[in-house]
Amino acid sequence: MFFKHAKWRASGTVLALLWFCWLLSFLDRMVITVALPYIAEDFKLTSTHQGLIISTFFMGYALFQIPGGMLADRFGFRKMTSIAVGFWSLFTMLTGLIFYYPLFLGVRFFFGLGEAPLPGSSYKAIATYYPKRLRGRMTSIQSTVNTLGPAFASVLAAYFIGLFGWRHLFVFLAIPGFVVAFLFYRLVRDNPKDNPRMSAEALQELEDDEPELQTDQPKAKVLAIFKNSLVWKAGLVWFFFDLTFWGFTSWLPSYLMNARGLSLQATGFYNALPYLVGTVAMLVGGAMSDRFKNQRRFIFAVAILVAAASLALIIKVPSMELALLLQCVTALFLFLSQGIFWGIVVDILPTDQMATGSSVVNCLGSIAGVISPIVIGKLLDISGGSYATTFTYLAICLVLAGIIVPTLRTKTT
Repeated sequence: MFFKHAKWRASGTVLALLWFCWLLSFLDRMVITVALPYIAEDFKLTSTHQGLIISTFFMGYALFQIPGGMLADRFGFRKMTSIAVGFWSLFTMLTGLIFYYPLFLGVRFFFGLGEAPLPGSSYKAIATYYPKRLRGRMTSIQSTVNTLGPAFASVLAAYFIGLFGWRHLFVFLAIPGFVVAFLFYRLVRDNPKDNPRMSAEALQELEDDEPELQTDQPKAKVLAIFKNSLVWKAGLVWFFFDLTFWGFTSWLPSYLMNARGLSLQATGFYNALPYLVGTVAMLVGGAMSDRFKNQRRFIFAVAILVAAASLALIIKVPSMELALLLQCVTALFLFLSQGIFWGIVVDILPTDQMATGSSVVNCLGSIAGVISPIVIGKLLDISGGSYATTFTYLAICLVLAGIIVPTLRTKTT
């Protein structure tokens, strides 16, 4: 692995710290999906009100996504990442200490605001510490938290809630966040040249890869980023992808408990398995993104359409075993396509535009995160708790993403 290669060992340290930052971000945001039925019981909430809890996080997340990326471009990813992790950890703790529903929503909003600078900062860090030939794979390694995070969150939340209740869970999760925020600021530098652990060979390859970044040039104009059609095309793909991703991940535990009648412990287990499959798929997708640059748009499209088909079938099969198999098939192709997608994004954007440009793309996904949980909650209330319409809605969103992605043409895709 690249972590063990002496040439990229310092870059591997940065990637490892980013990975832990992302892991905590997903743990802190995903455990609430398992806790949601218990939160609903405490606060006496309808499905629509439960969906609003998830969506309120994304309101804050979407609102500060682009400003967070711009601040990372302006002040550096090291400072913004450290501040972000510490800030959201504080509001993770407060989530377990609030007893009034409107105030609870406010805490989740500021929690989302705190997580917003991380995507742009992390993609900028990868673009700074790795050459283009490795960025797809490094991005996919970082993105494994998109699968391991929900998987670990399901098991951790089920165990912790069963023993101590849902409130103690959020207080506990805040502690490692403060530790990681300190370590990131202590060990990482914005410029690889200022990192004493960087090898001369790595620095030389980075300079040869994008020599213009080694000279003092003016920062990329924000207007130029917003005029880049690739940013908006990628953002639209990510919007439809995340309508499904956040709808699926937010409501899957409730579906398993309410529609399939599983216990809390069984829900944690069955909810985790698809994400473990997705972890492998994410790594494969990143490697494919680097290996098949000319074909990766079409590989993404095929994978996403297969995921849509299997997702639509989950609700139709009678047995839990078949439903679990289809969940795993959905996760396999869903996360394979995700690994490919972000490999494209970090490759097509100039490094000096990376934080802001990737934040625009991710912001559209965050807007999807606001919309989808509320839409699903409303569909469930209207249908009397039936999940058939919701799974059809999620599948249609994936089909739309698959249709758009072939238009994402670049010189290398």
